[in-house]
Amino acid sequence: MSKEQSSKQVVGYAAAEYVRDGMRIGLGTGSTVAFFLEALAEKMAKEKISVTGVCTSQQTEDYAKKLGIPVSTLAETPHLDIAVDGADEVDEQFRLIKGGGGALLREKIVAAASESVIIIIGAGKYVSKLGSGFLLPIEVLPFGYQSTKTQVAQKGRCTPYLRTIESGEPFVTDNGNYIFDCKFENGIEDPEATHSILSQIAGVAEVGIFLNLCDLVLEADAEGNLVKHSTDYARNLFA
Repeated sequence: MSKEQSSKQVVGYAAAEYVRDGMRIGLGTGSTVAFFLEALAEKMAKEKISVTGVCTSQQTEDYAKKLGIPVSTLAETPHLDIAVDGADEVDEQFRLIKGGGGALLREKIVAAASESVIIIIGAGKYVSKLGSGFLLPIEVLPFGYQSTKTQVAQKGRCTPYLRTIESGEPFVTDNGNYIFDCKFENGIEDPEATHSILSQIAGVAEVGIFLNLCDLVLEADAEGNLVKHSTDYARNLFA
């Protein structure tokens, strides 16, 4: 296992320690979350606990079912105890950039439906300024996406790139939408303002800036050691 994979395993298994019997859990998307799913399945078997997962992508749902984790939908399970997800960047104010895996819209909906949100990240993703090392994903409707791209560039003061697959065709989300990956030359100076401006553009379905949707960050540092970053709410909740 590579050092990067090992660090993802560290935080994935650490997140599983917060799971209790009977919990309704939002299951994020991505390679780091995959380790959490594996740890969760092991915990269920070892401790004989029962949980229900609500998935943020078809990819996650397929893997959860393969591991024997029961899954539901938000319609059936509208209130979640916790959500566990990865992030592309996290800053010191617990603001996030998400969407590298293309599931940002569903991830934000699930996070908003959760009592608490645990974010699991590897080394290098805890940053002083969002957008300094990762492009900001924005999910947009296919209809008129060229016009939307122009508006995003002008109003967001960024350079949007249409995400594509190997064939050169646009990447399509589970919702049937496209994604722009937006470059900010000097990072995102004001995440709240940027989120507000981009969200108001016609054709934008969701912006990959997550605000007030993170309570606890579990980070694996460069040496693979577990580092916890907690909000006051999380310190009380997980005491």
